[in-house]
Amino acid sequence: MKSAITALLSLLVLPLTALAAAQPALQQLDYQLLDSKTRPADHFTQGLYFDGERWLESSGLYGRSWLAEYTDPGANPVRRKWLAGNRFAEGLAVFGERLYLLTYRAGEVQIYRREDFSLEKVLSYTGEGWGLTSDDKQLIMSNGSDTLTFRDPETFAITHKLQVRGGGENWTRLNELEYANGLIWANIWQDPRVIAIDPANGEVKGVLNLAELRRDSAPGNWNVDAVANGIAWDRARNGLWVTGKYWPKLYLIRPQGLGF
Repeated sequence: MKSAITALLSLLVLPLTALAAAQPALQQLDYQLLDSKTRPADHFTQGLYFDGERWLESSGLYGRSWLAEYTDPGANPVRRKWLAGNRFAEGLAVFGERLYLLTYRAGEVQIYRREDFSLEKVLSYTGEGWGLTSDDKQLIMSNGSDTLTFRDPETFAITHKLQVRGGGENWTRLNELEYANGLIWANIWQDPRVIAIDPANGEVKGVLNLAELRRDSAPGNWNVDAVANGIAWDRARNGLWVTGKYWPKLYLIRPQGLGF
């Protein structure tokens, strides 16, 4: 009887072992530091975008949230839009000539004209808003879970959802997003890593660790909220601008692999 039970347990364990072994190891990406720019260290960065000439950024917290555009991150913004005191700015995406700005718990996405920051309309959604990006076809949103939501730019209706998986980890707390080189790059709240996600199946294709940049940005006393957050694709230089909340620098890095 004992040998029969042992044999049965072996039959059950083997498929699980084979499944674990079949999961490809996550690619740990090295990167090259191409450039850095200083900026004020009071930005609670939520969303970041770069068009080759200007940066767009959203900064959060109640009573202090804003949307801004810069030609030089270290200088005064070209324009800035302050949000109402009861609105907490979150992720930011550009789609055509519009800017889409999420709010944390208000359940609304604010849509602005890119050229002058005039408010066009406000659409509603259910749940929390964290990160937002676009693949030039749809908007892609995170809400702090392990699932990304694809949305119609006109109505903000959900078109489909994608669970992020791979490497034997539970990828919750997905935050700021950026679509670059055919992949969705995501910050993880309170984690220095950035992951590259396949938009077709949710598989994590690679991992960037920004811990060294975090240490460089604040080698002395460290604010507990000063986590890595903010990714912007620089198409011309084939790199990613990255930063964090309260970081006094933006860094341009080029991952080694995955289209870079």
